[in-house]
Amino acid sequence: MPRLQNLGCALEGASYGEYFVLGLLMRSALAALALLGLLTPLARAQLNPHEHHHHIVMPSAHNHDLGPAGSTYDLRWLDAMVQHHTGALRMSEFVFDIGQPGVGALAKGIWRDQAQEIKAMGQWRKAWYPEAPVYPVTLKTSGDPNALAGLTRMSTAQIEAMRMVGTDVTKSNRVNWFLEGMIAHHGGALAMADDALKKSTNPTIQRLARQIIVAQQREIIELKRMLKRHAI
Repeated sequence: MPRLQNLGCALEGASYGEYFVLGLLMRSALAALALLGLLTPLARAQLNPHEHHHHIVMPSAHNHDLGPAGSTYDLRWLDAMVQHHTGALRMSEFVFDIGQPGVGALAKGIWRDQAQEIKAMGQWRKAWYPEAPVYPVTLKTSGDPNALAGLTRMSTAQIEAMRMVGTDVTKSNRVNWFLEGMIAHHGGALAMADDALKKSTNPTIQRLARQIIVAQQREIIELKRMLKRHAI
């Protein structure tokens, strides 16, 4: 910035013509700095071709909005969380046989725990909402959150967004794909668990939500540690 400061000082006491020329020089300098600001990330990427290698594109956790509280909230939450857990099972299966230390074991642990929770949530759904449709449901636009009539079938796009499986997994990138993807995936579960603590009055739902928060926060720490170790 010394060059810009010198230009600024030179403007004091300058004639109109000098002022005009110096003004052009300042604008040129600012434009050059702006261009350098745009070029720097590109140059850095060329110097380090692996800088963006680990970035995994995942569906946003903002798609996990379950709507307001109401008598159907627990049903909506169960259906959403079952789909979310199903996504975790599918992601974990990609690295069951991986040779990287600890990754396969962690994936199997996630699969086991979330499969058990899926089973429990299915049993609760049948017991609490025997009149509900067998397919997963979500709240209609402007639907009544206190009535089954206010619900609609979860679309394929909504199910895929809830599962957050992501794309572009290959045999060569599946370790980073799993580690980064599961961190994002757990972030979605934490948001849904926090939503349940705010909106559900069911002690069983609240207990499961707290269990999810504790378990998945711990797993996120482990996933980040593994990602740092296995990043290539």
